[in-house]
Amino acid sequence: MLARLSIRDIVLIERLDIDFAKGLAVLTGETGAGKSILLDAFSLALGGRGDASLVRHGVEQGQVTAAFDLPKKHPAFAILRENGFDDPESGEMILRRVQLADGRTRGFLNDQPVSVQTLKAIGATLVEIHGQHDERALVDVATHRRLLDAFAGLEESVGSVEGLWGARKTARDALENHRAGMERAARDADYLRHASEELMKLAPEAGEETRLAERRTLMMQGEKISEDLRDALAAVAGPQSPVTSLAAAVRRLERRVSSAPKLVEDAVKAMDAALNSLADAEQNLQAAINAADYDPAELERIEERLFALRAASRKYSTPVDDLAALAEKFKADVGLIDAGADRLKVLEKEANAADAAYLDAAKKLSAARIKAADKLNKAVNAELAPLKLERAKFSTQIESEPQSPGPQGFDRVQFWVQTNPGTKPGPLMKVASGGELSRFLLALKVVLSDRGSAPTLVFDEIDTGVGGAVADAIGARLARLAEKVQVMAVTHAPQVAARADQHLLISKEALDKGKRVATRVAPLVKEHRREEIARMLAGAEITREARAAAEQLLKAATA
Repeated sequence: MLARLSIRDIVLIERLDIDFAKGLAVLTGETGAGKSILLDAFSLALGGRGDASLVRHGVEQGQVTAAFDLPKKHPAFAILRENGFDDPESGEMILRRVQLADGRTRGFLNDQPVSVQTLKAIGATLVEIHGQHDERALVDVATHRRLLDAFAGLEESVGSVEGLWGARKTARDALENHRAGMERAARDADYLRHASEELMKLAPEAGEETRLAERRTLMMQGEKISEDLRDALAAVAGPQSPVTSLAAAVRRLERRVSSAPKLVEDAVKAMDAALNSLADAEQNLQAAINAADYDPAELERIEERLFALRAASRKYSTPVDDLAALAEKFKADVGLIDAGADRLKVLEKEANAADAAYLDAAKKLSAARIKAADKLNKAVNAELAPLKLERAKFSTQIESEPQSPGPQGFDRVQFWVQTNPGTKPGPLMKVASGGELSRFLLALKVVLSDRGSAPTLVFDEIDTGVGGAVADAIGARLARLAEKVQVMAVTHAPQVAARADQHLLISKEALDKGKRVATRVAPLVKEHRREEIARMLAGAEITREARAAAEQLLKAATA
């Protein structure tokens, strides 16, 4: 539900904070006091169209913040997750919209920037605003179907049909892909068999070309490298090697160690280390020479393999590294030719089974909708007489088209009305007048209660042009509706205002010695409520009789 609405610098509203509670809240006031401004501001926070004219004159920007308290399973949180937001720790969701004087707007969700589209999608799950010219939801045939399903508690059945529709599509796609593959393979059967055999015989491997090319380069460079290595080995261990003379010199010096150790020992150690290093160098050089040696036959085999791989690459216009995958594809295509007929039969059987399962579930769903439509018609029609629509008739039209199936079945649902006996029934929006449309909507909302409804409903002057018993009936139904969902109503009817759990008075206040005005909203307690309802009854001058009538309305509303 809406917990708090804060408005800053929107048209005539400088600063406004309103706390809302459960139940029915009414907004009353003189014509032109700013009720429409309030709703326009609220719509802005819910992702409605922005307009530079909404910004109060003389300031650079205005903003509207709407804070909601929601249950954890509310659909708004699913939209939140789909757009990469984390669920808030509490059930609070804060929508904020900044309107700049240059026409641009910025949206925020729990103080994080968000697109207007996301704001609008979430707002649609939180609030429904209805007025004489604002019942657009009633035009959408898909909405009618959803409302009927909600009324009948068919959401689980619809979910099951959606799942079967997905399974049906998957099975159909698999069948069509396999059939297309078989047709493609059959057209190129001879070529595919030859290519598959050729590539399977070649047996290419991913990365093989790189490995072979590197080995070939190393082997071709091996001869030159070997010469340098042998020259180095000759210098270290050949006839001209210093090892023999160094060893002899070490032996001579070793014989002198006993007589002059301080003079000889360090030199002997250094020469021993040099001899050891030369020995290590000899071993390493010999190992390198052995590694550099290559088999000419191996080089020839590598070159032949590279030539074969690159020839296949050119032939099939495919990189060498992709030849292995191409070989598998050709093998699979040949398999389609050889075993495709059997697989086709299996897939056809699976697709037919998926079709049958979907059709059976869709037929059961359709039958349930037809049964629910009759109950919905009776329930709505029972609400029409008190709303002075006793001659009108509401009906739910269901057109079943099995040849045009969809995720939610094959039913087209539309709400129709007949406003008077003898007149031709037709779609709700085309047949009903503005005032009638509002009352039909209210009857629907009362019947549907909290099913298929946003947690907050706003009714904008749906009682326009009615009074007396009709206004009282509207007030009674708004109150009933408010037992299940939060209801806000902008009204000029004292009969509606008297039934409010929360009464808010919208007025204009002169500021700066009358140089400008600002819209104010004040919650009314009992005495002030009576006075406001008396004003609504009497008009310009509040009489004693009007106050008495207001008192009676308040007593009757709480009786």
